[in-house]
Amino acid sequence: MNVAPEALPGGPISHAIARLARIHQLLAGRLLRELGLHPSQELLLMRLWESGPQRQADLAAELGTDSAGTTRIVQRLEAAGYVNRRPDPNDRRASLVVSTPAGDALRTSVECIWAQLEELTVGDMSPSEQEVALASLLRLEENVLATEEGSRCGLPAARRGGAPVPKRG
Repeated sequence: MNVAPEALPGGPISHAIARLARIHQLLAGRLLRELGLHPSQELLLMRLWESGPQRQADLAAELGTDSAGTTRIVQRLEAAGYVNRRPDPNDRRASLVVSTPAGDALRTSVECIWAQLEELTVGDMSPSEQEVALASLLRLEENVLATEEGSRCGLPAARRGGAPVPKRG
């Protein structure tokens, strides 16, 4: 369904963002499937590659998912042999997620896929166009993250919520 953004009631920018996010995620999913990964699995691995072993709760906050969603991602990566869980020596109630050698071996391919995704996303945009687009997207992200309450549609806060909004910073 290709509807001109200006023809959509109530939010042409929001509609454009939703369409772009959906298309971008589909493209990322197609590229990641070549490695046997699903979207979000590579983000968790990237976090481990950059920061080392992480508590599941910290990964959930980083990914902007709830604990159940993060558990599913970790379980699938663990079943594939890409991560292991081990007790956190500083907190017996928590576990650390650790990338395995098989997970580490995916790093170059995942980084290549993200570089390809970036190239496909920006297309023939000039560096200055990319800079303006990034600044606009970051501003939109700040606007959304600054939104706490105040639905004009009368939805209760619990209905508006979903996965926790990741903290920027």
